[in-house]
Amino acid sequence: MQENLKSAEILQNNQNWIPGGVVSLNRKTDPNICFVKGRGSRVTDADGNEYIDYQAGFAASFFGHNDDDVNRAVENTIREQQLLMGAGPTLLEGVFAEMFCESVPGAESIQITTTGSEATYHAIRLARAVTKRDHIVVMQGGYNGWHNDVACNVISAFEDVGPYVSPGEYPFDSLSAGIPSAHRDLIHIVNYNDLGSIAFVLEKYDVACILLEPLLQNIGVVKPQPGYLEGLRELADKNGCLLVFDEVKTGFRHALGGYQSICGVIPDLSTFGKAVANGYPLGVIAGKKKYMDYFVHPEKENKVLIAGTYNAFPLTTAAAIATLEKLKSPVHKVYEHVEKLGADLEQGYLEIFSKLDRPVYIARQGSAFCIYFMDHEPLSYHDILVNHDFSFDARYRKALIKHGIYKFPAPIKQGSISFAHTAEDIMKTLEVTEQVLRQL
Repeated sequence: MQENLKSAEILQNNQNWIPGGVVSLNRKTDPNICFVKGRGSRVTDADGNEYIDYQAGFAASFFGHNDDDVNRAVENTIREQQLLMGAGPTLLEGVFAEMFCESVPGAESIQITTTGSEATYHAIRLARAVTKRDHIVVMQGGYNGWHNDVACNVISAFEDVGPYVSPGEYPFDSLSAGIPSAHRDLIHIVNYNDLGSIAFVLEKYDVACILLEPLLQNIGVVKPQPGYLEGLRELADKNGCLLVFDEVKTGFRHALGGYQSICGVIPDLSTFGKAVANGYPLGVIAGKKKYMDYFVHPEKENKVLIAGTYNAFPLTTAAAIATLEKLKSPVHKVYEHVEKLGADLEQGYLEIFSKLDRPVYIARQGSAFCIYFMDHEPLSYHDILVNHDFSFDARYRKALIKHGIYKFPAPIKQGSISFAHTAEDIMKTLEVTEQVLRQL
């Protein structure tokens, strides 16, 4: 594999005009690689190296890169000269909204945004308007967007959050300068799978909503323990706050109805993005009509603003419609295919890692997976923080990249299988994994 000399040159030149050289700083990685082309499960960098890809735009390209069906729908809107006028409805937004609501159990109506962060921003605003409360509960290790209320406690260091506490909450570990202290005072961070701490916070504060990924995928794949999501639903109902599922990563990757259709717990509001348009920039806020109608509430003091010049941009809406059509298709059998590949990868990993002289746990939900170098299933971020071998994880990922298997080069980040992956891709991945582990 060639050195990433052109990638280094591109980053260096970008730094003359862009702080850090990349336009989203979570893309700044070691090794630095500029990817220039993607097709299906394969991506190519500026130096001509090809990789089997398990990053997929942070799990966005569920069908794989440049899927023919999705791209064809986008091309058609261009040929038809569809437009975004900024006055009146667009041609496709109602078509997509109907398809979405027919697919997702908790979606009685929706609004369309451009990003997942915008969707969670609006969900919080909506919850505050409905409940007339200000406080928010989020999860340690969860990622719910870039905005002030939730830009915290993602991959925190132990010294920044302290030891495991239950019942109780953790300090606001900010991701950014410039967040007013008033925001920090309204946000309460607890660990996932800890109902006691949820109850603790609800008793102390006037909480507008509990916001979480129902399956914690920002730190790999951390599953809800039996009764956890049901317990959240019960506590939210008892307290009068809203339960909000952030399905930006889980939505449509695991089921046509989102993870809520798998767990059987229906949130009051939910947010979607990434896989909903196979990587085209589109987000969704969905929920019960009585709450969503606050966007058109007749009373000024209750009406919630939603605006966005590029909301329901025809190209991205066409991509989302094509995505849902393909997911629903009995011909493609998308979920059966990725489940089979995921199961094969997991089984292969179990056989390979059983030979390794260190503890390993393979976590998987359908096409999403993560290898934890610890001796048990992770229950929360603190559990991972204390027990996972972060150093070995980092070395393992970098070694894979050198051998043409691209997983995001940061410990505990989720791997994502796409519909475009093949049995041969999985076999090659397992072969390289075994080779890398021998070298390590």
